[in-house]
Amino acid sequence: MKIGELARLSGLNASRIRFYEVQGLIPQVERLPNGYRRYPPQVLQTLKIIQCAQQAGFSLDELKLLLPDTVTGAFNHAELVASLGRKVEQIEAMQLHLAQSKAQLLGLIENIQARPEGMACDANAERVLASLKH
Repeated sequence: MKIGELARLSGLNASRIRFYEVQGLIPQVERLPNGYRRYPPQVLQTLKIIQCAQQAGFSLDELKLLLPDTVTGAFNHAELVASLGRKVEQIEAMQLHLAQSKAQLLGLIENIQARPEGMACDANAERVLASLKH
């Protein structure tokens, strides 16, 4: 299929598809005599994998380990499983960090709202900032 059809089916623009080709995420494709690229149907599946992996936070370098070899078409099963496991660990660490950040912000909000009656806003800000130093 031509790049326009691949772009339409994948939801990606043609320049993004060409970029993935240059980066080695999809195989170099056959060029027709008129210079048009001709993509095999399985490239659409690869593009869908790329899109899902990017949504999960995989970098382009990490993606290269997830995709089949552009020459042989074979997956490196062990590396694929290891890469996915590492990403799960990164997501879990990020979730922990976000939960800690959320707890700190909620504590800060509570501290700000606990302004003693009659205390001016600037004095309350000083009180809150002083509590953060501890």
